[in-house]
Amino acid sequence: MKKKSSKVKVSRFFIMIFVCSFLIAIIKLGMVALSPEVDGLNLTEFANNRNTRKKTLYASRGNIYDTFGETIASNANSYTLIAYLSESRTTDPENPQHVVDKEKTAKALAEVLDLDESYILERLNTKGAYQVEFGVKGKKLSENKKVEIEALALPGIDFTSGNKRYYKNSKMASYIVGYAKENDDGEIIGEMGVEGYYDDILKGEDGYSEYQIDGAGYQMGDAYTKEPVSGNDIYLTLDSHIQLILEDAVHTLEEKYHMAWFTFSVMDAKTGAIVGSASSPNFNPNTLEGLTNYVNPLVGYTYEPGSTMKIFAWLAAMENGVYDGTEKFLSGSIKVGGANIQDFNNGVGWGMIDYDTGFAYSSNVGATYLAKKLGGKKLREFYESMGFGAKTDIELPGEEPGLLRLTYESEVATASFGQGITTTPIQTLQALSVLTNDGVMLKPYIVDKIVNEAGETTYKGKRTELGKKVSSESINKMKELMYNVVYKGLSTMWRPDNVVIAGKTGTAQIASPNGGYLTGSQDYVRSFAGFFPYDDPKYIIYASAKQIDGGANPVAEVVTKAVESIASYSNISNKPTDFDMSQIINLDNYISSDIKSTVTNLENLNLKPIVIGNGNVVINQFPLNNAQVLQGSKVFLLTEASEYLMPDMKNWTTSEVMNFCNLIGLQYKFTGYGIVANFNINPNTVIDLKGILEVQLE
Repeated sequence: MKKKSSKVKVSRFFIMIFVCSFLIAIIKLGMVALSPEVDGLNLTEFANNRNTRKKTLYASRGNIYDTFGETIASNANSYTLIAYLSESRTTDPENPQHVVDKEKTAKALAEVLDLDESYILERLNTKGAYQVEFGVKGKKLSENKKVEIEALALPGIDFTSGNKRYYKNSKMASYIVGYAKENDDGEIIGEMGVEGYYDDILKGEDGYSEYQIDGAGYQMGDAYTKEPVSGNDIYLTLDSHIQLILEDAVHTLEEKYHMAWFTFSVMDAKTGAIVGSASSPNFNPNTLEGLTNYVNPLVGYTYEPGSTMKIFAWLAAMENGVYDGTEKFLSGSIKVGGANIQDFNNGVGWGMIDYDTGFAYSSNVGATYLAKKLGGKKLREFYESMGFGAKTDIELPGEEPGLLRLTYESEVATASFGQGITTTPIQTLQALSVLTNDGVMLKPYIVDKIVNEAGETTYKGKRTELGKKVSSESINKMKELMYNVVYKGLSTMWRPDNVVIAGKTGTAQIASPNGGYLTGSQDYVRSFAGFFPYDDPKYIIYASAKQIDGGANPVAEVVTKAVESIASYSNISNKPTDFDMSQIINLDNYISSDIKSTVTNLENLNLKPIVIGNGNVVINQFPLNNAQVLQGSKVFLLTEASEYLMPDMKNWTTSEVMNFCNLIGLQYKFTGYGIVANFNINPNTVIDLKGILEVQLE
């Protein structure tokens, strides 16, 4: 009996253990079923990661174009160089898939990548690595560089591809366009200018591809794909040809003279569209070389403008009924609120002169007398009505409002000739628009249109009137005074040869950080504000240079030469009475047309076709469809050739050279001014598109 009792006890013991184990398993299973996390492991996430794969499909960033559709910023393939080191990749010794000869590979790559051979060899000798990369210089390689490396036929060398932002004309309008760069997640982000301001519109919307995999990692079934939505394209109001004229003027000035900065902008006089804006210093958005200042000069530079403000001080006097152009005052010097205000000729002045003459001679004393007649309240109100002291809200980041200080009597006096207040170039351009629109002020803008992936225009820039600010009578009088400045006053150096211009110069002292003003011989901001042609203005210009060591003369030289080039390019270099209007021809669209028939057609119109390449079909042209040209003008026709012969450019204009080079993607450099005298590529020889066309003008 005892023995039987012992067996029963043992059986009960094992039964109890079994029951307890079963209960624990049930509890554990309940925990697994009810809790998303067990023992610190998120089971849902673990399951998803094991069974689901999701791949981001990056949206294509929108392009940026000029107003005629010339590409400024676009996406380009970029490549990262990799080297496979693991011998396991090679299954056929006759066709190695890993780096075999490390010394030979390092030497060959060093010559192509501009990298130290020892560094490359060190990377190739990385122990235990399946593959390696080669730092910054091995990334973001161009298509040409990739082809060059592939031609070396080095075993184990390969590439991964990606996108980068490419700026076709390098430094052109760099502060307007800005730049975009890849972040740590591989997404391209706009950082400055239009790229930054319109980043959300340009970048589009990423998509993704999601699919299930089995335990071996193979895809199961079809993938669910959400297609990416490409970013919108932005067309700027910039005219690349005018922009390049401005860039050339800036480059010429900075090559010959030392200066803190120079900015030169052109606005359409009838619409407010910014057609060009260049500055020094600038930078290369492809490499960020030269980028030391993130402030866009057009909207972010604030400084005391000097005597260009006399345009608006004189207008304020006219509009408030206190101006009589024939009234005389004693020029030279005047004391106001303890300050001694002098005319620029060391206070000598010109004796008794009238206010019309005072404007032509840029008399500070005359401006002060007018300010005293107006009073600070009315002068400030007029300046504010012209947009000074407030942002224009142009579509660019970093705009500053400037500062109006007109509290004390001395501040009112100095504000009348542009000292003691600060403005920006874009404010001045906006205010000048009253002169070319019968007193109506226009809002400046930089975006011509925005086009979505479907080709639909979602936004269209246009002329925006900000109200009539000045009477027609005052405008006509001011235009006359500004004409006299250039043709009857002290600023005859600002006369272009082929178009009549009206303008006003400015020479402003520079505020010292320690109070007062700097006293060096070059411590000035020299500027010019004007419009042309005088009779029917098409463009408003504003240029300013800080601390240029050549004084006003070099600024005047490059600005007037640029005006001449713009007038020639825009066919406004002659007055309407100088030619028959029937000589103006509206160009057709010749793209995709037969080259022979196109040449015949153009010659019959008394135009000069310049055929580029020996192809049979026109693939691009300049000027474009609907452009107005004069009889005798050159029309450039690009064909589908693989190489181009150098034409004889002697006596060509700068704009004609630029048109040719832009069509074939050839870099160029001008020396001097005028028409083409010499160039460094022999006529009728094949052009090396990697070279630079150097042109001597005279």
